[in-house]
Amino acid sequence: MKTVSFYPVILTEQVTVSSAFYKEYFGFDPVFEAEWYVSMKNSNQEASFELAILDAAHPTVPEASRRSVQGLILNFEVDNVDAEYERLIRQAKLPLHLDIRDEEFGQRHFITSDPNGVLIDVITMIPPSEAYSRQYTENVWSGNESGI
Repeated sequence: MKTVSFYPVILTEQVTVSSAFYKEYFGFDPVFEAEWYVSMKNSNQEASFELAILDAAHPTVPEASRRSVQGLILNFEVDNVDAEYERLIRQAKLPLHLDIRDEEFGQRHFITSDPNGVLIDVITMIPPSEAYSRQYTENVWSGNESGI
């Protein structure tokens, strides 16, 4: 299979509110907007990212699945998690579900959520403990001197 695009689609009863949230706090701009669907793109960086918001009751959704999203975490890896914590939690007062902390497996992060309850894990990669470093198959830390 040759994949040309891959992006999450959030099923919600709050299409407009949700798209406004991702525009304001995460830099996603609408590239297609309808009452029932918004396709969004974040092109403000080296890489481009996509996200879509879909009315959970829309007929294109199989009837058995027509309910708002549950059990989803979106990871946003950023250069400076502390600056994002200041912006999103302290200034914007988004909900805080997990306070900022360092993890032995190689992340400094915090968790907030969108208007639908979708968890958003904002992460900066940090060097893991020695025990966890052996579990990585590639170097995921900028400036890592260990060559892992």
